[in-house]
Amino acid sequence: MNKLSNLFIAAVVAATTLCSCDSNEDFDNKAFISSDAVSTILLDGKTQDSKTLVAQLAQPFDAAVNFYFSPDASKVATYNLAYYDNAVILPEQYYSLSTNTAVINAGSIKSTDVTVNFINLGELDSEQTYVLPITASTADIDMLSSKSTSYYVVRGAALVNVVANINENYLSLANPSGATALGGMSQVTMECLVRFTEFGKLISTVMGIEGNFLVRIGDAGLPDNQIQLATSNGNVTDAAWQLETGKWTHIAVTFDSSTGATDVYFNGVHKGDTQYSNYRTTVNWNSSEFYIGKSWDNNRWLDGEISEARVWNRVLSASEINAKNHFYKVDEASDGLVAYWKFNEGTGNVINDVTNGYNVVANSTITWLSVSLPEK
Repeated sequence: MNKLSNLFIAAVVAATTLCSCDSNEDFDNKAFISSDAVSTILLDGKTQDSKTLVAQLAQPFDAAVNFYFSPDASKVATYNLAYYDNAVILPEQYYSLSTNTAVINAGSIKSTDVTVNFINLGELDSEQTYVLPITASTADIDMLSSKSTSYYVVRGAALVNVVANINENYLSLANPSGATALGGMSQVTMECLVRFTEFGKLISTVMGIEGNFLVRIGDAGLPDNQIQLATSNGNVTDAAWQLETGKWTHIAVTFDSSTGATDVYFNGVHKGDTQYSNYRTTVNWNSSEFYIGKSWDNNRWLDGEISEARVWNRVLSASEINAKNHFYKVDEASDGLVAYWKFNEGTGNVINDVTNGYNVVANSTITWLSVSLPEK
């Protein structure tokens, strides 16, 4: 159960206590809904979804316990009070229950499933928040009122809803020899959306190959928050390429091997001057030595969260970088986009490349965080 669910339960328990002065509920011989108190369905292009409701007993009972589940519009106000929201009841044409009844058999503690099916979601207004409270009741045993309702929230999705924290972690190509489009790049644009927790190490790493072609942060004699393009033929940097902590920043680094021209953008703003690298050959990142969040050793991680990491085989213009919503999403079929790791999986340790299948794998367990970007 997530933190929001726990906070919601606490709010409902407090409200129940205020309204029922003689309440003395505990879990002994009580029935309750064991599903999450609040589940969210994001309107991110999907037209349908489903959730499972389950009732439970604290202890086995010596007879069958029958439950009845029903939508409960009266609980919309309870949800809005707990979350300072202005949700409306989800209209009935957008959901159905597989059954209204469930049973916990004698000697068991868990009920049969009730499936809540959500349909035609594409017809809903993405600017409105909807809530569907489902309340369970039973005549066979006392019900814990503070856990007798599950709330299903349907709302418009943000452009970015989940990110990965890769502090003390790094990612590498699952199949470097198969990542052919990451090799032979005469032009490169590297992008990512990051929020740094702190700097302080000599070097932190964005992505690339140590001793070859690497976008990193800091170095001997440099501030530990300053981007540097480190190559096999010298390094380039600019005092204006310094990052902040605690702030979501879209980073774009462009490179043209014909001239060595290197430019850096933070949130679409060109920073400092064009710098010219002595590296004048192609960039080849289709290697087992290519990492996101690592260079040279494991201590050069990226201390913070990352999302929307991309590699292009061309130099993006300032207007392209500043296109509407570009920081948060691009078309997977965009011209020149050779790798696109959205970091939106929300679970597991494999990050899918949605363009060419050049997936990357984390060295250790990823910490996933829910966000809502762009921030309002």
